[in-house]
Amino acid sequence: MVAVVFVCMGNICRSPTAEGVFRQVVGRAGLDGRVDVDSAGTHAYHVGEPPDRRSQAVARERGIDLSGQRARKATPADFERFDYVIAMDGHNLRDLQRLCPPGRADRLHRLMDFAPQHRERDVPDPYYGGPLGFDMVFDMIEDASEGLLDHIRIHHLAP
Repeated sequence: MVAVVFVCMGNICRSPTAEGVFRQVVGRAGLDGRVDVDSAGTHAYHVGEPPDRRSQAVARERGIDLSGQRARKATPADFERFDYVIAMDGHNLRDLQRLCPPGRADRLHRLMDFAPQHRERDVPDPYYGGPLGFDMVFDMIEDASEGLLDHIRIHHLAP
């Protein structure tokens, strides 16, 4: 089993979208039960809340249900539980670096480093923008999720 957690600031927009998209990508690849997926936030602003309604709407339009997810705060234990701790942007990457226990920095990655079709390094936070931002974020996450699964297949699931 390979475990992946996606992390943004509040765990209501980008990281729950990444959790939902990556679950779908894993399922389409027939790897359910071999890859565990979760999401978290670097801040506790929204703990216990469902994903933002706009994130849910865009995901629903694309066949993904985020409604069962609830926001939680990332902890140092995530670096023990998860093989991949995936930051949505540089700000969250720095927050996670401060949270990371000694000897676990190899588990920390930036999502867009796995995106073959995008040159951007950060997934922008769509929270204060318009609806098009949520669609753009979804597209970026979808691209990076495919690349991340390819990476995991090569490094952990190869026959």
